[in-house]
Amino acid sequence: MMKDINKISNKSKGIICILFAAFGFSLMTFFVRISGDIPTMEKAFFRNAVAIIASLILLAKSGEKIRIQKGCGTDIFFRCLFGTSGLIANFYAIDKLNIADANMLNKLSPFFAILISIPILKEKPKKIDILAVIIAFFGAMLIVKPTGSNMQLVPALIGLYGGFGAGTAYVFVRRLGKKGERTPIIVLCFSVFSTVVTIPFIVMNYVPLKPIQLLCLVMAGLSATIGQFGITSAYKFAPAKEISVFDYTQVIFAAILGILFLGELPTLLSFIGYVVIIGVAVFRWRYNLKEQ
Repeated sequence: MMKDINKISNKSKGIICILFAAFGFSLMTFFVRISGDIPTMEKAFFRNAVAIIASLILLAKSGEKIRIQKGCGTDIFFRCLFGTSGLIANFYAIDKLNIADANMLNKLSPFFAILISIPILKEKPKKIDILAVIIAFFGAMLIVKPTGSNMQLVPALIGLYGGFGAGTAYVFVRRLGKKGERTPIIVLCFSVFSTVVTIPFIVMNYVPLKPIQLLCLVMAGLSATIGQFGITSAYKFAPAKEISVFDYTQVIFAAILGILFLGELPTLLSFIGYVVIIGVAVFRWRYNLKEQ
């Protein structure tokens, strides 16, 4: 009985964390877009620099040492590698697509996580999970709209890779959680790695920021930090199959922000794609709950 209570408690914590993460990342998307015509790498730099400061403050308050636990170094590296490349791809997509489309392509990450979990976590997916992946990619193609005349095809495909990078990164976060690595350390390592990667590009193509642009990027960084801590904690509390569906609220938040402040209305095909992807995510989630 106590085991069941603890399990429900961790799941509830995971849901709360992932809702905070969804709201934080949707705000990040919004602030990145309104920051204006700034190189993608420069936007990524500020997004992660703020997260570094927040991570260091939390570690200092807890009195914990800044140290990667034994046996976690390789997982940390791949979490950083795929997370950083996925982040840069997502920022590029945000600049070129409407923010709801960019968010939805990034939210394919749970489906990519199902596939990547096979070799990394040795988790064998059910037939329903494989079917969900196939249907989700059909929905993604409605958003990508892969035609020769589509000027947004390349940004959409790059946005699709953003979802792959994020999904793969979260698989390594889950493995790190099983090994007992601390959330602030995971976030700090990712933020430092991403910041260092972007510095050479900024040096080569630095664009001076106006005060309002600097404010937007700082707010994007703060919003992303909320999202980063939320998502990292969420997948440590509970497996993706139990809570990942709540991450799709980010698309709803982003769509509302886009409609209210940017005048962005999704196309009919994009809207159908949202319904397909969110619908299959909800179906898969409910199916998995019944199977427990």
